[in-house]
Amino acid sequence: MKTIRVVAAVICDSFETKSKIFATARGYGELKGGWEFPGGKVEPGETPQQALKREIMEELNTEIEVGELIDTIEYDYPTFHLSMDCFWSKVSVGKLELKEAEAAKWLTKDELDSVAWLPADITLIGKIKECMSVISTKVTRSTLTKRIT
Repeated sequence: MKTIRVVAAVICDSFETKSKIFATARGYGELKGGWEFPGGKVEPGETPQQALKREIMEELNTEIEVGELIDTIEYDYPTFHLSMDCFWSKVSVGKLELKEAEAAKWLTKDELDSVAWLPADITLIGKIKECMSVISTKVTRSTLTKRIT
């Protein structure tokens, strides 16, 4: 079975708090519409981090900072084996602009199960949840003051 080596960016709002992550709905192919972490194939001569920066620029017109490796997912699809290095990432320059995906969402920890993840990507959700902060919906006097001023 052919092995395809790819990288995926788990783009978060902050490396420290990780209260939201960015997910995209695949815009093409037989897995169209399935939710995934953006990324793509590692080209010959590239490190995984270089490949991830290139792919995110191509797919989302954004420069990212690549953080720690979360995990390497090994998954057998019917016609190929996927080896996917998944890294924490955050936007360093630009705004996320969809060039290939059909939709995108920022998801909180409680919303991670609200989308239909692709089979390989869903295997990462448990590890991501362990690292994410829960956003409090409680409004305090200080946060209310900050919002008004």
